[in-house]
Amino acid sequence: LTPKQIKEHLDEFVIGQDQAKKVISVAVYNHYKRIINNDDDIEIDKSNIIMVGNTGTGKTLIARSIAKLLEVPFCIADATVLTEAGYVGEDVESILTRLLQSADYDIEKAKRGIIFIDEVDKIARKSDNPSITRDVSGEGVQQALLKLLEGTIVNVPPKGGRKHPDQKFIEINTEKILFIAGGAFDGIDKIIKTRLNLQSIGFKSSDEKVVNDDEENVLKFVNPHDIRSYGLIPEIIGRLPVMCHLNPLSKDALRDIMTVPRNALVKQYSRLFEMDDIEFTITPSAIDYIVDRAFEFKIGARGLRTLCEAILNDAMFNLPSSDIKELKITKVYADQKLQNVDISHLKAVS
Repeated sequence: LTPKQIKEHLDEFVIGQDQAKKVISVAVYNHYKRIINNDDDIEIDKSNIIMVGNTGTGKTLIARSIAKLLEVPFCIADATVLTEAGYVGEDVESILTRLLQSADYDIEKAKRGIIFIDEVDKIARKSDNPSITRDVSGEGVQQALLKLLEGTIVNVPPKGGRKHPDQKFIEINTEKILFIAGGAFDGIDKIIKTRLNLQSIGFKSSDEKVVNDDEENVLKFVNPHDIRSYGLIPEIIGRLPVMCHLNPLSKDALRDIMTVPRNALVKQYSRLFEMDDIEFTITPSAIDYIVDRAFEFKIGARGLRTLCEAILNDAMFNLPSSDIKELKITKVYADQKLQNVDISHLKAVS
């Protein structure tokens, strides 16, 4: 598959985010080429990726969509449960156990796999002073990941869990495993604004980039310095050389998410009601109303599902046991249902 074909597959499931999809497509394509490269003269290094984007913009969805397409083993690991060796939680090696399971314990296949590490921002360093206390689920995990990302032979417990002396280990070389890390990095926009706005104090030069408070997408200015300020150590940033950002979703993008993709929300609810022989329709004005409300919450595509569940809950409760075989959602109906539900806790805190 060429990078364009990989991106076309991603377009079926993920709305927008063209730049991020291009970066991922090229990385996956190059990963295939590295696997089949048998030239001893030139050894191609892997380019691990880090994705930065707000919640609900499609980081995990991109990873899941890639997984459906690929013929190499793929797994999604959660960084939030990882701790330093010897502490309650999961060891870093448990990531490779999941990859082994997805490869049906075929070690040669697993060595060519792709691992998506989700919520990588949750292992950020908790304090600027590393000497005060051990940071067992922050900096300690980052240090444990270093050799894993770069490439080394790791002893992996086949069933996962804790290591113990009598256990048989499986040796895996991570040199050809591609790592993609993704995280929301909540609050990194303030770090970026501070860095860029500092340049405007005193005399301004004509080529300075000054980010205003009303700048829609400040994440496009993200660089390794900002991620280091957020709490990732320089060594791990150096092992994730390819950086891409995901744009916040506009109203048009949210509207498309409701209707366009193969697994669009409207299609999902249509299928749910179809199982009860109920014809489900929703008017364009109702879709616009839901999109406007979801845009206020600033929680991305997940806000759409939250609103749809609140609006349709009564119908999903009553209709299966009634004789009604048609449900039409209008703007008036949606507004009436939302007024009866307290969703104020979802609104973004300014």
